[in-house]
Amino acid sequence: MKQTIISSNNCWKIENAEKASFIVDGEAYFRALYEAFQKARRSIFIVGWDLHSRLALIRDDEKHGYPVTLGALINRITSENKALHVYILCWDFAMIYTMEREFFPRYKFKWRSSKRVHFRIDGQHPIGASQHQKIVVIDDSLAFAGGMDLSKWRWDTSRHLADDPRRTDPDGEQYPPFHDIQMAVSGPAARRLGEVSRERWTKAGGEKPVDLHFQEKIDPWPESIRPVLKNVPVIIARTLPQYMDQKAVLEIEQLYLDSIAAAKSYIYIENQYLSSHRIGKALGSRLKEADGPQVVIVMPEKTGGWLEQHTMDILRGRLLNDLRKKDIHGRLRTYYPRLSVDPHLALMVHAKVMIIDGDFLRIGSSNLSNRSMGFDSELDLAIFAEKKDDIRGAITDFRNRLLAEHLDRDVNKIADVLAGKKSLIDGIESLQGNKRTLVPFAGEVPQDIDMWVPESELLDPEKPIEPDELFDYFVSKDQQPSAYRLLWRVLLLVSAILFLAGLWRWSPLGDFIDLNSIVAAGKWLRHQTFAPVLVYTGFIVAGVTAFPITLMFIASIIVFGPFAGGAYALSGALLSGMVVFAAGRFLGRDTVRKLSGSRFNRVNRKLAASGILTVITLRMIPVAPFSLINLIAGASEIRFRDFVVGTLIGMLPGVIAIGLITEGILFNLNQSGIAGFGVLFAVIALAAAGLVGMKNWLTRKHKKHASKNND
Repeated sequence: MKQTIISSNNCWKIENAEKASFIVDGEAYFRALYEAFQKARRSIFIVGWDLHSRLALIRDDEKHGYPVTLGALINRITSENKALHVYILCWDFAMIYTMEREFFPRYKFKWRSSKRVHFRIDGQHPIGASQHQKIVVIDDSLAFAGGMDLSKWRWDTSRHLADDPRRTDPDGEQYPPFHDIQMAVSGPAARRLGEVSRERWTKAGGEKPVDLHFQEKIDPWPESIRPVLKNVPVIIARTLPQYMDQKAVLEIEQLYLDSIAAAKSYIYIENQYLSSHRIGKALGSRLKEADGPQVVIVMPEKTGGWLEQHTMDILRGRLLNDLRKKDIHGRLRTYYPRLSVDPHLALMVHAKVMIIDGDFLRIGSSNLSNRSMGFDSELDLAIFAEKKDDIRGAITDFRNRLLAEHLDRDVNKIADVLAGKKSLIDGIESLQGNKRTLVPFAGEVPQDIDMWVPESELLDPEKPIEPDELFDYFVSKDQQPSAYRLLWRVLLLVSAILFLAGLWRWSPLGDFIDLNSIVAAGKWLRHQTFAPVLVYTGFIVAGVTAFPITLMFIASIIVFGPFAGGAYALSGALLSGMVVFAAGRFLGRDTVRKLSGSRFNRVNRKLAASGILTVITLRMIPVAPFSLINLIAGASEIRFRDFVVGTLIGMLPGVIAIGLITEGILFNLNQSGIAGFGVLFAVIALAAAGLVGMKNWLTRKHKKHASKNND
């Protein structure tokens, strides 16, 4: 492998590590931290995507002198060492990860720890991005970096037993087998990672960290980790997105591209994701070459939960399909690690590893996804042999160790077999056959799912997406005023109902209408066997005649209450939409285009491009009346199932909001005070202010766009 490391282009720094080691799986990594933390003198930095204060670092039956859970251990060592400061920086996570995270980790540490335990939530990143670096630095003398956070679902042994009772989260719940890699470095390389951590801490708004001035040499290297290399140059590469005064740093992506281009014999990859279009293009180009390298990719059979499996796994399947088309010489192999056959159990591969020709090794936090290349904050470490036998030997041994784990073979057996084979693929395929082994992975995407998953620029962006761009993607510039006007109509309708309710409650108007009689009529209708027929017929008639759907929602909730009424509103609107959708299919595209005018082509293009996602958006941000959207959708090429699912998801927030406001109005009609109505009026006022702000924003956008065009 030729020299590809250019300090100003594809890496930040190249620093010497006095000692270096590669740590496989959580059991070894967490034990190393447990040992190293106890040796800390002045500072510990923990920078991560996630962490949990009740994470058990050690899980055996032996007695230990210090607490084995993360929070308790930090409390103990800071209470014993009055000079020690601990800095914990955790990503300000998105709401979709709420159920995976510890509840208020900030307060877990603040309430139970000394003043020398400093905790920050890192939100200094673009909207939708994450702080994804996983770094621990002790006294700027020892550092760990890779794919592992100090979170609740990371601990596992390299045996990955299906029923290991120790593999449980802090709440005692068992989780699936988990595989990940971390790298340990000491000396100048560790000091550089300390610099990265301090800079990140400061950007997140943290106070100035303690300065380190040691008279004697500090060596907190853990006893359980054997250094595999000494005095080795370590390459440090980063991804930092453009944000405020921070310029984009794309070293990680460039290092991937340069090292892939330099490969001669093989490229071995372990990674959680595979969706980066630039990495895919680079691998595809090498596969098309007559004498290019073999490419072996080990990945999870399925990633994460339902959401990831229906987004990132789909993008992975598309990229794999493209790679196979380019693999005209048969040099691509993709595998997932199977742990057992009956019951079927696969290993969750969370590692981010690349080994090339036995000369180059990188371990880091970056996934092979677009967002890791330019959107999230990442940090990778790499080692380049430069014809040094000791480094090359350590890299080859590490590769063999990983394959021994996945193929359930003795590492010496792996080394002997691979030494006698002409290619890495031949060696792997000759060693398959155990129940626990590497299984060929197709990654095929079901066509019906593939159709409604949008392209990667939305699910896996490679750079920060400005709000203007995201808004324009779903609602084109000429549609935005229409969306604004329709939202105003809904708000004015609800405001009018609220105003009438106030008059009814506190003016002579209430003397002419008996509220009890109306409530009684509602109760009568609620208990009639034909009530559902009347309700659904009313929704269908409203849909066909373009009657305001918001009024139908309010009426349903008034008559049937918040829960049954909300269910009627959602199902009635869905049934009405289905009927009008069917009418659109029956009438055909030409007829619907004549009825809907210029809106047809605009909405139809979005439906064709993004399908279900567009339906969800159009329900939340209406660019046309409810019935008209249903009619256009019926005449478009969108699948009926996607229309139904998108309608359900997109209408749910609106039904809930209208239900809460309506219930608030009904409650206050029966009360003597005005405070409750004041709250409702305040909500309406805030919504109105939001719409005014939206109007001003749209106006500025259009003026800016016009000035650019004039230029």
